[in-house]
Amino acid sequence: MLSRSCFDLLNLDPIEDFWTATPIPKLMTVPRVISEFETDDNHQNDDVPADSPVPHQRRIIVANQLPIRASRDAKTSKWSFELDHDSLVLQLRDGFKPDVEVLYVGCLKAEIDPSEQDEVASLLLHEFRCVPTFLSMDVQNKFYHGFCKHYLWPLFHYMLPMTPSHGARFDRALWQAYVSANKAFADRIIEVLNPDEDFVWIHDYHLMVLPTFLRKRYYRVKLGFFLHSPFPSSEIYRTIPVREEILRALLNCDLIGFHIFDYARHFLSCCSRMLGLHYEFKRGYMGLEYYGRTVSIKMLPVGIHMGQLQSVLSLEDTARKVKQLKEEFEGKTVILGVDDLDLFKGISLKFLAMRQLLEEHQNLRGKVVFVQITNPARSRGKDVQDVLNETSAIAKEINQRYGEPGYQPIIVINGPLTTQEKAAYYAISECCLVNAVRDGMNLVPYKYTVCRQGSPVLDRALGIDEADRPKTSVIIVSEFIGCSPSLSGAIRVNPWNIDAVSDAINLATTMPEAEKQFRHDKHYKYISSHDVAYWARSFDQDLERACREHYRRRCWGIGLGLGFRVVALGPNFRKLSVDHIAHAYKNANSRLILLDYDGTMTPQASVDKAPSGEVISVLNCLCNDPKNVVFIVSGREKDSLSKWFSLCEKLGLSAEHGYLTRWTKDSPWETCTLAMDFGWKNIVLPVMEPYTEATDGSFIEQKESALVWHHQDADPHFGSSQAKELLDHLESVLINEPVVVKRGQHIVEVKPQGVSKGIVVQNLISKMQSRGKPPDFLLCIGDDRSDEDMFKSIVHSSSNPSVPSIAEVFACTVGQKPSMAKYYLDDTVDVIKLVQGLAAASSTQPKFAQVQKSFEGFI
Repeated sequence: MLSRSCFDLLNLDPIEDFWTATPIPKLMTVPRVISEFETDDNHQNDDVPADSPVPHQRRIIVANQLPIRASRDAKTSKWSFELDHDSLVLQLRDGFKPDVEVLYVGCLKAEIDPSEQDEVASLLLHEFRCVPTFLSMDVQNKFYHGFCKHYLWPLFHYMLPMTPSHGARFDRALWQAYVSANKAFADRIIEVLNPDEDFVWIHDYHLMVLPTFLRKRYYRVKLGFFLHSPFPSSEIYRTIPVREEILRALLNCDLIGFHIFDYARHFLSCCSRMLGLHYEFKRGYMGLEYYGRTVSIKMLPVGIHMGQLQSVLSLEDTARKVKQLKEEFEGKTVILGVDDLDLFKGISLKFLAMRQLLEEHQNLRGKVVFVQITNPARSRGKDVQDVLNETSAIAKEINQRYGEPGYQPIIVINGPLTTQEKAAYYAISECCLVNAVRDGMNLVPYKYTVCRQGSPVLDRALGIDEADRPKTSVIIVSEFIGCSPSLSGAIRVNPWNIDAVSDAINLATTMPEAEKQFRHDKHYKYISSHDVAYWARSFDQDLERACREHYRRRCWGIGLGLGFRVVALGPNFRKLSVDHIAHAYKNANSRLILLDYDGTMTPQASVDKAPSGEVISVLNCLCNDPKNVVFIVSGREKDSLSKWFSLCEKLGLSAEHGYLTRWTKDSPWETCTLAMDFGWKNIVLPVMEPYTEATDGSFIEQKESALVWHHQDADPHFGSSQAKELLDHLESVLINEPVVVKRGQHIVEVKPQGVSKGIVVQNLISKMQSRGKPPDFLLCIGDDRSDEDMFKSIVHSSSNPSVPSIAEVFACTVGQKPSMAKYYLDDTVDVIKLVQGLAAASSTQPKFAQVQKSFEGFI
């Protein structure tokens, strides 16, 4: 039986078609040749009896920490474990189908001695379906407390380490620990992973390079990643020395999730600026094309576990706590804040807003109380202590200034508090203030809303008639956190604007009951329908969709280290075979060779666009063969092409995508046979000019048949944005004109309808047939979207019974990417080598061995 490692080794063969099929069934009862397996999912298990056990689906959830609480008995030194029901990764399993098995991979929150690790791992796997990753204390400190919490986390929250005392700067040793930890996670996943069946869902910034390790081992592993923190703008992200390694690692996933579009937009901007990738919308889904794979992008804010919170609200103990707090704060309006103790939660800003409120509205003194619950910090260091010292000092000063016997304006409760205790505070608070200066999501407003909805048990304890008293709540939320867009009824504030936050608190305390009810109902309807199960189910469905094409593509890996990526291409798409084309070329009597210029015969990034002496020489050699008709088919204007190829007397040129054509240097230029009216240029030019003035580095190229707006030298993001806007603008004003508006590689072009490189192919073949020399060999090489018209024309011609068939056809794109072409070459260097090989085959060397020798080094 083939091992899984053998499966991936087979992927290295770009010729083998076997892997376009579905995986081998788990059970075979009839002898059968492997290659007979069909790609149709409806038939892949035809030989499996109906009563055979069907393998369960499985999801492997990977997070930095397992949803497990660990404790050790001081007397017996025995470890005991229990599920942490407050853990998000545990709660999300409610979104999966009942028959889906869930396996968790992560670290424990306790240090386990190496001698006990095997026993603990076995216990956790069998009792809790958890696979622990054990890291040494040194790696754990450098990985989590070092690189994650003191470098990545502040930076992802927009805090740059401008000075050594203002955040941690990049440290190569901490980065290496981060990579080592991610590798350790990968090793544990691989131990339990069935790559044919399992889906792997990775969570958060602690494990951003993990996808590369998994993808390197299994090319078709089904991988999803969700980032729970913000993703910073490209100006911030670009400061990371290992920025490309992280981006490429994330792009090894099939689906990448973010809470809101802003975070996704920043990620896509980074991919555009640093990797030159551009996203597209396909049937409502957003995706990036990355080496033949489509990496899907999803935006969906996480929700809370409604059932768990509602069960807490239905406890008698919760009701007693709520009643006690109601009596304690009788006659006062409670404003509540619940935050982790860190510098981004804006706790001190809330206190300053409270001071402003009491200063400006003396009638509220003694009536409004701000209760701040602080959860323990998730990291340690000077920054945490600074936040604690600052908030304590401000709270003390406000209480001394505005407090009185029996009244403290600010009450600080240092956690941890149980879910039950927090629910009680939520239930008695008239307003919830979430004032973070930056936060990935923040579910506090969601929990507050559900607790304000209450339960029959709470209503009875408080003596409330549910029918007579509608539910109310008011949320004040920072505009810089992920939950803000989903809370359309909240009062949004800039946390840095103390006056605005103070005014918002005053508005909340004086808001009419009817408006409070309207805002509450609006929030509760959304929160109850978009809970954690909805979030998990939606992500899981999109992950399945994103992985649907895995076994219909041929895959192989390229790149070293964290630069590794998988090339995934169609089953019939392969590198152009030297032996194949040399044999076909040698045996042909009438050959048509079509070559694009920019990006094919000369590098796209080349400053000097004129052809090299090497290119001129090899083209002349091809043209001197009487069996060959050789054409350069380009979008460039005729004057440039005529000048550059003046030394190639027998070379055919097709300029401006086929609008102008000449067969040799001495023959006249022929225009397209279509009747042309260029009055539309008077419309297009005034539209393009303002975009050129506004976009530094852009320019307009005026051709005989077309107008082209170039933005290759402009800022990548702004240029791309302007190109999209210009495309929409031109399409709207030219809707009744006989033109085509196309966006290409760094260009927006307007040209007449009916002019394309595809028409060039048809015309040249037709003319050769009319001259009594129909081609029996066709080679067409190009690199961009306009060349796809040639490939498409070739495919249609070969399938059209009314057109004489061409014996040997080689449509070849430059670069490994989705294409209508059947073949590819890696770059312009490979193109030149191939053409040189053909030129050598056209020479007078009598022996085929000599022809083959000319191809040495091509592959």
